Amino acid sequence: MRLATWNVNSVRARVDRVVAFLERSGTDVLAMQETKCRDDQFPHLAFHAAGYEVVHHGLSQWNGVAIASRLPLEDVEAGFDGMPTWGEPAAAEARAIGATVGGVRVWSLYVPNGRALDDPHYRYKLDWLAALRTAALGWQAADPAGAVALVGDWNIAPLDEDVWDVAAFAGATHVSQPEREALAALRDAGLTEVTRRFTPGAYTYWDYKQLRFPRNEGMRIDLALTSPALAARVTGAHVDRDERKGKGASDHAPVVIDID
Repeated sequence: MRLATWNVNSVRARVDRVVAFLERSGTDVLAMQETKCRDDQFPHLAFHAAGYEVVHHGLSQWNGVAIASRLPLEDVEAGFDGMPTWGEPAAAEARAIGATVGGVRVWSLYVPNGRALDDPHYRYKLDWLAALRTAALGWQAADPAGAVALVGDWNIAPLDEDVWDVAAFAGATHVSQPEREALAALRDAGLTEVTRRFTPGAYTYWDYKQLRFPRNEGMRIDLALTSPALAARVTGAHVDRDERKGKGASDHAPVVIDID
């Protein structure tokens, strides 16, 4: 199975690129984030014409997650148990969707940004990650031998080497110690980030501003955390940097994982 994750930054604006990537790359399952549309606005027909089934969870023009697959999608679940809400009045956001594909439980995740260290959205981000850890522990306990993949845009650079210049992020989100500790807590719960060993030094995101991409001033924030049973089956991974090039590109590149 070839599994990929990609923050597409508006699926309606980039549907042709996304479908072309699927066909070119031989991807079987694609987890998408930041689709930026409601369910009734998602371009299902383009995926169906390419031979992919799609499930999508979108509530507005913000956020949005989806999974496209050449294999049947089963046991679809929008959001995970205990997922925090946001805003006044508190409401759910479209930040997580799960489906079982070929025996692998795939979760497409769009972790809250956090905005700033003193912003309430930062506390929401930490609470969201803590709730995800609790849910993941439950999945592990229920099926210790289960194959689970938590993939997506985590909005966290786990290590200093995962940003082009850590000094440029002093006092900002994405690199703060509480965020990194919240991500490490998921690893401590038995999950393994499986792409790093195959993609040393690679970034997955480059801001549109200040020529960040041509200068390779990026961040590694798109990650794949898997259960032990699935981690043992990962045979390779790469960042498809070419998809960040050219007109109409997302500011993220797809991360591709090969599973035996």
